[in-house]
Amino acid sequence: MDLQSVLVGAQNASEFLTGLSKLAAAAISEASDDEIECAVTVKVRRRPLTAAGSSGRALELDRLEQAIGDGPCIKALREMSPVIIDDGSIDSRWPELTKKFAAMGVHSSLGIPMEISDDASAALNFFASRPGVFTQDVFDKAVGFAAGARDILHLSVRIDAAHHRAEDLESAMQSRTAIDLACGVIMAQNRCSQAEAMEILTRVSSNRNRKLRDVATELIEGLSGNSIQTHFDG
Repeated sequence: MDLQSVLVGAQNASEFLTGLSKLAAAAISEASDDEIECAVTVKVRRRPLTAAGSSGRALELDRLEQAIGDGPCIKALREMSPVIIDDGSIDSRWPELTKKFAAMGVHSSLGIPMEISDDASAALNFFASRPGVFTQDVFDKAVGFAAGARDILHLSVRIDAAHHRAEDLESAMQSRTAIDLACGVIMAQNRCSQAEAMEILTRVSSNRNRKLRDVATELIEGLSGNSIQTHFDG
């Protein structure tokens, strides 16, 4: 299965990112001849959060780094450049983190950032049980995988934005349909103009402290007994 298949088959963002982390772990494990685990960290509005993992331990390791507040993944996101812990026993940058990683059987780590949009980024956080696992070949493989994942994440964001735009458009059209129908009913009942009908509907909305669309929908559904439908030309 490839990244596109994961995107198409996912029901939501969490499921997609979980699939992404498992594919990443499998791809880099194959390249390294070592069992690599992977977590996905997402950074929105300057705050990094663990979003998914290839295993329960990967999630725990990533959350540990978030709790400490710094490490290869967070540094990678901050500087938008890959960061490696080649051997936790001699790396002095994050002594608390590497000590806790070692206690959980992890001795090397690699964080690779991915820019998603202007205000959001993500990173693949790889973990290995032995030091020296992330050789140049393995590093290149991980960077290449992250580049492909970044492109799919861009596509996912665009699809999600388009979906929300479509939902917003449909909602707006439903609101317009309800209000137009309600005005028609009021015009017939009161023998008034459309402007006067709209004024009556607005006054009711204000008096009841309810949205204009909700008042209109209630009026139409109360008369017809059916929900309001919008219709589009195919």
